[in-house]
Amino acid sequence: MPAMRFLAMTCAALPLSLALLSVALPAHAQEPAPARDREKIVEQQAANLSPKEHLDQLFAALKRERDADKADNIANEIRAEWNDSGSATVNLLMQWADKAIEEKRNSAALDFLDQAIALKPGYSESWNRRATLNYTNGAMRKSMSDIEHVLDIEPRHFGALAGMASILGDSGNDQLALKAWERFLEIYPANRNAQEQLNTLSEKLAGSRT
Repeated sequence: MPAMRFLAMTCAALPLSLALLSVALPAHAQEPAPARDREKIVEQQAANLSPKEHLDQLFAALKRERDADKADNIANEIRAEWNDSGSATVNLLMQWADKAIEEKRNSAALDFLDQAIALKPGYSESWNRRATLNYTNGAMRKSMSDIEHVLDIEPRHFGALAGMASILGDSGNDQLALKAWERFLEIYPANRNAQEQLNTLSEKLAGSRT
């Protein structure tokens, strides 16, 4: 059979084949899955991810999101992931540190955080919490040192970047503070406070050049 004649016969038979296929398929196979079923599929897929893969997924979503409220929800999910050290002992020490901070027992809080860091030095949130406490206590050099440890472990830690930007701004290093906010917004572009800080610093630096 010539090739052109075979192609013509195949094309002519195609609509009939598709019609038969649509009859043979059950009705539910032709309709999109209900929203509830799609949510379950997404949840099952998330459950199969490792903590690192889940965190990477959240950061990718945070970078894409332009709605501030939705981005804030994603950021809270990331914070929830950070709060779990993977160690029951370290998690307990972090809880004790938080309670001590609430009760203004900063020395006790520092002791708990020191223990958490000694037990699991690769856990970024213990360093970050201690950086915040050192900042509150006015120990800026210690706070910056802790922030550097946080960013060595998790370069996308937007909380640590905000802390770094604040310390640099307080010390008059506006150019470096601007770079820290720029880095923050690369990770978390919808954050309104960071946008405002960046604009304020940009205007200040532009004015100082004129």
